[in-house]
Amino acid sequence: MGIILNIETATKNCSVSLAKDGQMMAFLEQNEEQYSHAEKLHLLIEEVLLKAGLKFQDLDAIGVSKGPGSYTGLRIGVSAAKGLCFALDKPLIAIPTLDVLAQSAEFAGLEMIVPLLDARRMEVYSAVFNKSFIQIRETKAEIITEESFAEELSKGKVVFLGDGAKKVKEILTHENAYFLANSYPSAQTMCMLSEEKYKKKDFEDLAYFEPYYLKDFIAGKPKIFF
Repeated sequence: MGIILNIETATKNCSVSLAKDGQMMAFLEQNEEQYSHAEKLHLLIEEVLLKAGLKFQDLDAIGVSKGPGSYTGLRIGVSAAKGLCFALDKPLIAIPTLDVLAQSAEFAGLEMIVPLLDARRMEVYSAVFNKSFIQIRETKAEIITEESFAEELSKGKVVFLGDGAKKVKEILTHENAYFLANSYPSAQTMCMLSEEKYKKKDFEDLAYFEPYYLKDFIAGKPKIFF
């Protein structure tokens, strides 16, 4: 049992939570199109500690959402988490981003949960969880077609959530498909996940840990100004 600071920056949603023994003590987030995580993250961390009446030295571990997701967002979150761990001599806990997103699914009678993060064009990062939030299909990048998730949809109600759900909703019209397209991974749902790993001492190697990008980074064309 411990006091854990959780950081989630894998999408345009930048969030921080503080939990004790898996129970949230304080939480803040900002959702902005500008991806201003670099400017806002450390301020959110300081404000969350202030709200809880704690200092950095009171922390037992740092939890971070490790990806997949935005390359820049993940790099900012992981760099901040590793920096705090090095400075405070605390362990680092990494939580898969799709696990974090899946935890926010609240739907009566669902059979499966499919968290989706927007990638390029018609591609998404996805995984499949059962109604007990246990992952039953690997995380992968896939292009959405009319045949996507046919097996899952044949078995009952499936909830698609995350910013990638918008792409799926445009193509899939199955009666068992339900959508929470305006949801994002949040540090609010990381509290129990990081606590479980903390109790198992499931920590990362600070020197070698990197975000889980899933795909190689492809830079866009540089803008030309005249």
